[in-house]
Amino acid sequence: MTQKINLTVFKEFLKSSNFGGAMLFACVILSLIIANSPLAETLQNILDTKLGFENNNLHLNYSILMWINDGLMAIFFLLVGLEIKREIVEGELSSPKKASLPILCAIGGAIVPAIIYLSLNGGTETASGWGIPMATDIAFALAVISLLGKNVPPSIKVFLAALAIVDDLIAILVIAFFYSHGIEVSYLMFAGIGMFVLIAMNRLNVQNPYLYLIPGVFIWYFIHHSGIHATIAGVLVAMTIPTNDTDVESPLERLEHAIARPVNFLIIPLFAFANTNITFQQEMIHGLTSPIGLGISFGLFFGKPIGILLTSFICTKLKISSLPEGSRWAHIIGVGFLAGIGFTMSIFVSLLSYSDPLFVAEAKLSILLTSIIAGLVGFFFLKSLAQKK
Repeated sequence: MTQKINLTVFKEFLKSSNFGGAMLFACVILSLIIANSPLAETLQNILDTKLGFENNNLHLNYSILMWINDGLMAIFFLLVGLEIKREIVEGELSSPKKASLPILCAIGGAIVPAIIYLSLNGGTETASGWGIPMATDIAFALAVISLLGKNVPPSIKVFLAALAIVDDLIAILVIAFFYSHGIEVSYLMFAGIGMFVLIAMNRLNVQNPYLYLIPGVFIWYFIHHSGIHATIAGVLVAMTIPTNDTDVESPLERLEHAIARPVNFLIIPLFAFANTNITFQQEMIHGLTSPIGLGISFGLFFGKPIGILLTSFICTKLKISSLPEGSRWAHIIGVGFLAGIGFTMSIFVSLLSYSDPLFVAEAKLSILLTSIIAGLVGFFFLKSLAQKK
């Protein structure tokens, strides 16, 4: 019964990611069209418009763009945290045997791209972007593999989902430890008190998941002012919400179902729309062959499949784990290409990596083009494997 429910949750996740990926792509195209039209300045003025309030004790007056990137994306990270915890408790990460291959492949698929980027940018002012090609976009990657239907074994779809979830966890840790600056301990202490309240609620078996969001808002505020990126608050809150491995729907699963659609159909597309309004300039085209562009492109397109394939090979030879049921080595290569779709998380890290707007624009363009190419190559590669049977 538990396995059946887990499969149903996964199918719903896959469906929402599929449609969400289509919306994401549409928003990217629309944003690019507007950014290169007479409406470009109007869009930028809207994104720069400040909303909120502030006084001597409270500062919550930010641009619309910042509310999207720091506020709404915290809800995205909340969903990611819920998915990670569910997989650890009852899914593909619930046992060493199940978890070993996607966890280790996610690590290998993150390290190799970072090394490639640093080999091209090390010692320069753009070296801080090493975290950009480490990420995989869950929505896009699962949307592409969903389009393949029965052309790929079901185990490969589960493997990619688990790998992408672990990949997001790695990205979260990278952001927390390497892209946070000027830590304010006093605010962290207040956030810690909020976490203590959430943990106490968990221990007292509070079953209403929405009650956990009230302290969560305060934790977001204090972390935002602490110097650590505020989106980390979403993951911390998710880890305290109760779940189980039975056929009874848990508070975590209720909250996950409640926010999955708003995240996939509204928040991520809105993030994409707001952050891909790239006005093409001659310098940006040259940027594709600059150390930034090459580091990101080579890292995502070559680093991801090399890291994942190499790690899989080592794991199977050492008998740490085995390939997903019904799959072969070529499927792992195809998954590696799909993991090279960095989009959402890669753009997010690029915003934290550079202070120069031109560097950010170059990075976004490289991420966009490479993610499209990696997705197309992965799709047709995996489809060709089914035709060769």
